[in-house]
Amino acid sequence: MIKYLSFILLCILPELCLAHEVEGNGFMAGIYHPVFGLDHLLAMLAVGILSTQIGDRAVWLVPSSFVVIMLIAGFVGMEALVDLSTTQVEMGIVFSVILLGFVIALDRNMPIIIASLFVAFFAIFHGYAHGVEVPAKANPYYFACGFVIGTIMIHLAGVLIGLIANRWKTSAVVLRYSGAVMMGIGLQMLLA
Repeated sequence: MIKYLSFILLCILPELCLAHEVEGNGFMAGIYHPVFGLDHLLAMLAVGILSTQIGDRAVWLVPSSFVVIMLIAGFVGMEALVDLSTTQVEMGIVFSVILLGFVIALDRNMPIIIASLFVAFFAIFHGYAHGVEVPAKANPYYFACGFVIGTIMIHLAGVLIGLIANRWKTSAVVLRYSGAVMMGIGLQMLLA
């Protein structure tokens, strides 16, 4: 499992292999944004894990619905088409961690359409946050490409965690506990 996670980390963060800092156009900043924000990271891992709990077509449909809605909400945030307060957006993101963790901990076979709508709702907050937090010197479209690719990589890591866990006899228990841990971290973020 360590070698798979190391491979994913190197795919997400190739600059770690470089001896000097790379000045970018916003693409790498876009990738880093979901990876280094614990709230974004946990929610996006949860989407991948949830999709493997449901199985079948959900493995690609559920994360895809998140990415599409996140990209639309990111554009809305970049262009300031809607003015949401930072508090509203952060609460939406924190509640995504709590509720996605809760759903994983319950381990109920949710219909794909319900799961897709559920994660799409939270993608609004994640995407909007990405959109309004584009660095001043970054090309916003390169930044958007980066955060989409970063999100997809995190979803894939969550799917991989779910698939690897499914090889164990106790996979359901392991995934349920991971959901409970995510929910606990989200509750701590809410109270902090």
